Amino acid sequence: MSEAPAPLIFIIAGEHSGDALGAKVMAGLKQATDGHVRIAGIGGPEMAAQGLQSLFPMRELAIMGLLEVIPHIPRVLRRIDETVKAIEAARPDAVLTIDAPGFCFRVAKKLHGQGIPLVHLVAPTVWAWKPKRAEKIAKFLDHLLVILPFEPPYFTRHGLETSYVGHPIVENPAGDGAAFRTRHDIPADATLLAVLPGSRRGEIDRLLPPFAEAVARLAQRHPGLRVALPAVDSLRDRISEAVANWPVPVTLCDGANEKADLFAAADLALSAAGTAVLELVLAGIPTVAAYKVNAVSYRIARQLVSLTRYTLPNILLEAEIVPELIQADCTADRLEAALETLLSDPAARARQVEAGVRLKEMLGGNDTAPSQRIADKLLAIAGECAKSRN
Repeated sequence: MSEAPAPLIFIIAGEHSGDALGAKVMAGLKQATDGHVRIAGIGGPEMAAQGLQSLFPMRELAIMGLLEVIPHIPRVLRRIDETVKAIEAARPDAVLTIDAPGFCFRVAKKLHGQGIPLVHLVAPTVWAWKPKRAEKIAKFLDHLLVILPFEPPYFTRHGLETSYVGHPIVENPAGDGAAFRTRHDIPADATLLAVLPGSRRGEIDRLLPPFAEAVARLAQRHPGLRVALPAVDSLRDRISEAVANWPVPVTLCDGANEKADLFAAADLALSAAGTAVLELVLAGIPTVAAYKVNAVSYRIARQLVSLTRYTLPNILLEAEIVPELIQADCTADRLEAALETLLSDPAARARQVEAGVRLKEMLGGNDTAPSQRIADKLLAIAGECAKSRN
């Protein structure tokens, strides 16, 4: 009796955080099937490390801001059509789109009704803005996988099958901090600041200048300060040029393993508000979050967003755990003052470390791995699709 053909899962990630999630899902699929699975799609370096041959470079989709995206619309539309045609030709047993709704949902809408299960991972933040999106996506998605525990009711009320799977970020491996310091000639007693200015060109351009000035001021108080910065491959040259004249030694890090080692070595962090902030707090690193976008984009967003907190640790714990310096507050003075507080106030540091422990439990860190839950759900959906075709 011949073995059943390996299920084909088409995975789409549109930005760096989605690539990291996609890589974990790919590993989970391989583990659940003992390698008897085929994976195609779009991803970045972490998914490539798991064996994905991306349909086209993921960096073409990593565009931020309401206005910044406009010049890239023709190219993105071409890539949408290209992706849809590739999926129609492959007839996968399931499509998993990860975050990046501007791209992923347009692909899903074009595929709706063709008998290919459409699953999306990471819900749009309808609890923060545009709540009517929940009803809209229920019309073209088959299943939604959410990573925050309070999200399912926002979508099930509109008839969209929704599963809370936990946050794959809790699976990030613990690194070797001592090895990182030795490898990069950073003294064991030196204060090491991790700087994460984002994974998009616009974030880099807007955040690195105030970050640089804040680091310079902090270095005056803390002689021997060292900085390490994880650099996305596509922006490494740009970042390297930007930090070349910083008044402290800067180490650029490449890859997930190096990043994990940095997180184990760092004393504190300065990060763009985003997934990285949650990663840092879960890793036990006291963190300051900041963000800046185009002024017009910000004014438009402020009219649409109902949030009073912007980073997931603060939202999930309903408390001001991580200092948030957004837009006009993202100045060198305020960044440096917030970092200095974390360095000088043991209670402030301890509060964030304790928050990380609570967040890990809340997000599924003490149970079945979220990536395994996602893989199991995908394979179940794919199995039902295969049965219906036979």
